[in-house]
Amino acid sequence: MFDNKNVSTLNSLIATTLDSVDGYRKAAEEANAAQFRDLFLNRANERQTIVSAFQAKVRELGGNPEDDGTVLASAHRAFLGLRDALTGDRDDAAVVAEVERGEDHIKAKFESALKDGDLDPAVQQLIQSSFASVRDGHDQMSALKHQLNAS
Repeated sequence: MFDNKNVSTLNSLIATTLDSVDGYRKAAEEANAAQFRDLFLNRANERQTIVSAFQAKVRELGGNPEDDGTVLASAHRAFLGLRDALTGDRDDAAVVAEVERGEDHIKAKFESALKDGDLDPAVQQLIQSSFASVRDGHDQMSALKHQLNAS
């Protein structure tokens, strides 16, 4: 049962992090400025590394690792695509704002997992070390959003 808790927590974070990977890749496609495309692709690769580490840990614990994002995120991306097709409104500030919303979500998921005192110490440490990247991504997107809104 102890491993089930660890596996389910990691799989939940894997799904959310896969959403983040997809979100950053989509943002890279939509960005107008090359600097944003590069930034988003780098963050997507960073998040993919987290996914791989979490999947390896789930396998080590005897579980089946998640390999898809969440249904909610897929629906959200479809809605955004439809909205953009109808309005044609997608500048870099809008792309960054959407990425920052996603960053709020993933940061909250990681913070919630880190508060769970029932996780194995090795799993807790893996989540903690990965959270540094998540926090950095969140803070970077938040600062970038405010910078773009100020100009």
